[in-house]
Amino acid sequence: MIELLFTLLVGLFLLLGLFLGSYFKKHKWFIDLSVGLAFGVMSLLLFKEILPHAYMHLNENISNGGLAVLIIGVLIGFISLSLLDKLVPHHEHESHHSHKHKNDDCHNEHLMHVGLLSSIAIVIHNIIEGMTLYVTAMHDIHAGLLLVLAVGLHNIPLGIVISSTINNKKDLVINSVILSISTFVGGLIMFILSGMINECIIGILLAITCGMLLYIILLELLPQILNTKKKKNMLIGILVGIILIILTTLFHHHH
Repeated sequence: MIELLFTLLVGLFLLLGLFLGSYFKKHKWFIDLSVGLAFGVMSLLLFKEILPHAYMHLNENISNGGLAVLIIGVLIGFISLSLLDKLVPHHEHESHHSHKHKNDDCHNEHLMHVGLLSSIAIVIHNIIEGMTLYVTAMHDIHAGLLLVLAVGLHNIPLGIVISSTINNKKDLVINSVILSISTFVGGLIMFILSGMINECIIGILLAITCGMLLYIILLELLPQILNTKKKKNMLIGILVGIILIILTTLFHHHH
């Protein structure tokens, strides 16, 4: 039940981002800080927690092929998230071309289309994310908690972007509910299938998780950090993220 609770917490982060976006749309510092936090937490989480655990599971359960399966799993996670990301229009791209709209009605219709596509893609992504989060937490509560923090911090700016494309309050509420429970749905699927999961499958799913995290770090978060002229808030976020990982790790070892 703790694993399912974690999937609910991730959904709350996205929900928080959706509603904060309604109030902080014009405050770029807030998004920059969230991006920096997510980058710092995810980077340490990937290389310090998830990747070593995935290799350990696969190496102990697959004779002379653990590393190959690990690499394949990472590639599957990376490519699958890349394909899902194709459904999510980039907010900067949308803003850059907004001058092409001839009138406000056309512009609002475009925003609604962007919001719909983004919501569909994020629901699919969150279900997969909930499945991998559940497996991670089932193997190691500490790693699961860190993954909740990392994914949650990444979901805050994502929710802000989504909220900026949905102007109708009723549509925003409906999308908020669906998006916030989609990660839980993924965890629930894994809960139902938990009796069919062995150590090898856990290793494969952890490897897929590594690929997904690697994609987010390299192709979503890092470009935002490099392309931002004022990097102060992002650097503060990265530093705070690293400190959070160190503190939670020390707490875990002490416990």
